[in-house]
Amino acid sequence: MRQPTFFDRKPTEGGVEAGRLVLYALGDFQARGKLLSGRDLPLDRLRGALRRAAEALDAEELDDEQAVAALGALGARVRRVPTFVAKHPYRITVPTELAERSLTLLREMKKA
Repeated sequence: MRQPTFFDRKPTEGGVEAGRLVLYALGDFQARGKLLSGRDLPLDRLRGALRRAAEALDAEELDDEQAVAALGALGARVRRVPTFVAKHPYRITVPTELAERSLTLLREMKKA
């Protein structure tokens, strides 16, 4: 068992589910003026939004496999590419419905 350090985050009550964190991140990506739906994006492009979402929701940052699993479960098309192509070897295509849903969720969470 690893001893926690001063810099370790305390888990929030019940934690934040990965799907909600990814939805928030996709909404944040769009709120910054970036086009999301229908594009074939490298996972590298979404890492900053995922980091900001984890900070905003006070949750642990998702690693590549967790993020990809959550994106796939939400309906995004995930394609693995060879590791020599990119540091984070995944390409993501987000359907329009998912992009709209994520932007709606972000707006609702910012109101509350």
